[in-house]
Amino acid sequence: MTGTRVVVVGATGNVGTSVVQALAEDPAVESVLGLARRVPHWQPPKTRWEAVDVQPGGADLEPLFTGADAVVHLAWKFQPTHDPAETWRTNVLGSLRVFDAVAAAGVPALVHASSVGAYSPGPKDRAVDESWPTHGWPQAAYTREKSYLERVLDTYERAHPGLRVVRMRPSFLFKRESASEQRRIFAGRLLPGRLVRPGLIPVVPDLAGLRFQALHTDDAAAAYRAAVLLPVRGAFNLAAEPPVDAAVLGRLLGAKTVPVPVAPVRAALAAAWRLRLVPASPDLFDAVLRLPLMDSARARRELSWEPRYTAVQAVEAFLDGLRSGEGMDTVPLAPDRLRAAAAS
Repeated sequence: MTGTRVVVVGATGNVGTSVVQALAEDPAVESVLGLARRVPHWQPPKTRWEAVDVQPGGADLEPLFTGADAVVHLAWKFQPTHDPAETWRTNVLGSLRVFDAVAAAGVPALVHASSVGAYSPGPKDRAVDESWPTHGWPQAAYTREKSYLERVLDTYERAHPGLRVVRMRPSFLFKRESASEQRRIFAGRLLPGRLVRPGLIPVVPDLAGLRFQALHTDDAAAAYRAAVLLPVRGAFNLAAEPPVDAAVLGRLLGAKTVPVPVAPVRAALAAAWRLRLVPASPDLFDAVLRLPLMDSARARRELSWEPRYTAVQAVEAFLDGLRSGEGMDTVPLAPDRLRAAAAS
């Protein structure tokens, strides 16, 4: 009897590299096909690569999916936030191409990367389960796109009842190797990684709504692997404890916490974004302050899943990687020093 054959779409980013590694290390998995816009030098066992762009006009995906036991869809473009039509082409129209190709190729299972960002605004003092509404925060492109795909999958599941669809809804995902990529995506050049160390940042603003969940990316990958191999379907929240707030960040950075009104912070971020000094939009900032806390009991119960790292350890790993400029040998995760060398 042959093992499980898996295709991972978007296999070279923060989540993709951890998912590919987790699958490649599992004896039940026979092979992994990693799809990405640019083939990496990184070569985990049992894995081969194909250069593919999921946007409309890209390669035909059906032949690449034919014969697979599961497709894990992770491809996502965070930038450019000033051009939401461009992110829509990859994140929504590209996802529709993936979903259609999975059905056309007769793949038995689709595991889709949704997000805590798909959820409607919710409580910060208690955790919600997977039944919480997934209408997102309509002003932010990221949350709007994640929410839209939830509605697409509602229809998709009814149209393809024999196809097992799993929606993973993780909290913020961090690992040491993703630090350079995440700094480029969200902070840009205004945040030199070497400055993010205890004693150099004197104050952490204590903002209303600044309470979120975090998870080590490798722990999320373990849940994805379980979703591929187990006969489960539906949505799964993924988060570690404890929730991260200003007090936790202050302890990690050796900084004082100071209550600050949200309005001036948002105004400063909006001005920096309009001037293209930071890549993260103020609308995403608004969404983060409104995201609910998630209850991950279903993942623990049905996936036999338990995070190995606390949320604080996940953030610590990211901060350590930020200070040392960590990355991996893939284009999305490449550390800044390698990008600079390639450009010179």
